[in-house]
Amino acid sequence: MNTYINKIEADPVEKRDTELVERKGIGHPDSISDGIAESISKALSKEYRKRFGKILHHNTDEVQLVAGNSNPEFGGGELIEPIYILLAGRATKAFEDEEIPVDRIAIEAARNYIKQNFKKLKPKDVEIESRIGETSTDLKAVFENKVPRSNDTSFGVGHYPLSQTERAVKKIESELHSRINEVGEDVKVMGLRRNSRMETTVAAAIISGRVSSMEEYLDVKQRIKDETEDIIRSETDLEPDIRVNTADSPEDGEVYITVTGTSAEMGDDGSVGRGNRINGLITPNRSMSLEAASGKNPVTHVGKIYNFLAEEIAREIYEERGEFAQVRILSQIGEPIDDPKAVEVETSAENIEDLVNDKVQNVDNMTERILEPDNTTF
Repeated sequence: MNTYINKIEADPVEKRDTELVERKGIGHPDSISDGIAESISKALSKEYRKRFGKILHHNTDEVQLVAGNSNPEFGGGELIEPIYILLAGRATKAFEDEEIPVDRIAIEAARNYIKQNFKKLKPKDVEIESRIGETSTDLKAVFENKVPRSNDTSFGVGHYPLSQTERAVKKIESELHSRINEVGEDVKVMGLRRNSRMETTVAAAIISGRVSSMEEYLDVKQRIKDETEDIIRSETDLEPDIRVNTADSPEDGEVYITVTGTSAEMGDDGSVGRGNRINGLITPNRSMSLEAASGKNPVTHVGKIYNFLAEEIAREIYEERGEFAQVRILSQIGEPIDDPKAVEVETSAENIEDLVNDKVQNVDNMTERILEPDNTTF
């Protein structure tokens, strides 16, 4: 196996004077696109297995969101024009003389995703159209090999453990809309560590129907700041410096309120793959793959599988040896997915070749991990 181990002393990012980390919350238009794309892939995988005992070829990673129009106001407001979502990509629509209702399954999966993940945004607020096409015959052939073969030449990357800045940014987003009822799911967090100081900018969509006045809005902003500081202090040894909804101009009546809790209702469009990587973060100080993992099939598409595999290898190195690791895995189209073109590991851990090779040779286990209900690609 083409495995290369490069020695490093420790996590290089932790030694930097500065570190930049971003997370787009689940209600950000790009994340909505990611979530829907992945929910469709899981729904199709389940249906294919139910009908034929195996997952058939599909890639539903081409979801586009066009923002609606709204009129939020304290104590209420209304959605004037619905959010429009186009479901695209490719899927197997017929197999063994049986038609598969791909478009119906996709639309239903998209509606269920919205229903299950948002406080105020409802399926009725969204117009969904499916234009998913029939998959490529060539890729079907690659897909149906006994040993799955890569349907792309691509690479995946992963690192573990997360830095303390990365941990804090990730937790801030999820905790804010969970802890504060007035905060919608569209929470974007930008963290900049300067030595021992963590400068954090939070953009949080406040639900207009849950704040009745400017005074209440400003109180919610203060609670967001307090909760963010609490998370940073509990997750790190960094000194917090926090700013919330910095574009606000309260004296002019301009504040970040939304009817549904997402900027997708009023002018912010979205696409799959423009946001978080599979670890839930955007980390420009790390190696990153630009692959849009959400919606890609979980059997042969290395743009998805190798990212999960790289992260799992890095995690296992840390858990078994206690050392940071960063992993890069390169595929070649048409070749077995358990025989990548190159596997590169950066770590200070010793004698890890067998661990790495065992994980790669059992890469088909990734399919089940990816399909777990709580697994996320963003």
